[in-house]
Amino acid sequence: MSNNRQHPRTTMKCMIKISHPDFADVIAQTRDLSDGGVYVKHEALRSLKLGDVVTGQVQGMPIEAPILQMVVTRVDAEGVGLRFVTE
Repeated sequence: MSNNRQHPRTTMKCMIKISHPDFADVIAQTRDLSDGGVYVKHEALRSLKLGDVVTGQVQGMPIEAPILQMVVTRVDAEGVGLRFVTE
C-alpha cells in the first residue's frame, strides 16, 4: 500500500475537546498529528460522517488553546481523522 500523505505524521498524545451539534462535547485523546490534521480516538466520534465539520480545542495547556474547525476525513473503529480547515 502506498502512502499518499501530504504531511508527515508525528505521534502526539494529548487531550482534546471535540464539539459537534449532534452530541455533547467529547473529551478525547489524540493519536497523531501533522501540519494538515489530527487523528482523535473516542468511540462517540465514530458516529460522525465524512465531511462533517467539528471544532476542537486542546485541553490542559497553561493558556487557553485556540478553537479550530476541522473536517472529518476518516472514520474507523477507534475514532476519526480530522483535517484542519484553513482560510
